[in-house]
Amino acid sequence: MVGRSGRSEGAVLPPSLRAGTAWAAVLAALVVAVLGVRYAGNSRPGRLDTRISAAVDGVGPPWRQVALVLDFLGEPAGSVLVITAAVTCCLLLRRPRAAVLVVVGVGATVGAATLLKHLAGRTIHGDGNLSYPSGHTAYLTALALVAALATTGRLGLGRTAGTSLLLAAALVAGAAMGWAEVALGAHYPTDALGGCCTALAVTPATAWLVDAAAGRPARRSADAGRRVPR
Repeated sequence: MVGRSGRSEGAVLPPSLRAGTAWAAVLAALVVAVLGVRYAGNSRPGRLDTRISAAVDGVGPPWRQVALVLDFLGEPAGSVLVITAAVTCCLLLRRPRAAVLVVVGVGATVGAATLLKHLAGRTIHGDGNLSYPSGHTAYLTALALVAALATTGRLGLGRTAGTSLLLAAALVAGAAMGWAEVALGAHYPTDALGGCCTALAVTPATAWLVDAAAGRPARRSADAGRRVPR
């Protein structure tokens, strides 16, 4: 994909990070699967949930307001505002492929979390409230991963620095939204962990697909150029 400057836009998933993110995605998918099987059809917290919830449940002001703001960012209105701002920023920086990843990567992650909720069937506060994995946590973690990938490409970070940035972004975003959801009583801690791992499994794979799709026109043009007789 070529930007307005005429230079080819770099991959949203740099080649140096593909192996590392692939292993992280596999491990994250395993965590999602194990937790999903463990809590399938369950409506009660596990031991880990009880211990963590006791420390963060029912926070008072001003931390409750912070939790409410984070929760709003994962609601439809808040997420549209954030994604619109992120896409606009990518386009202003002449990174259309990154803008596509913002929409497709976050959308695919949230879609996967929604599907997993129906498959797992874990509930909280009533049969109608599917909770595993946390869609809010998956959303913010995916957005943080997209931002980390864009930063890695922009700064030309190497494998170690880039991978560290990705994992740190996932950890911070997942912990922040997970804390908010648990503090507000909307999710169990293991729901938040499942949401974070869902993003780690889906977002890098989506980035690879975006790069693959963007590279096809360039490859076809190159092939056509080689076939033209001289």
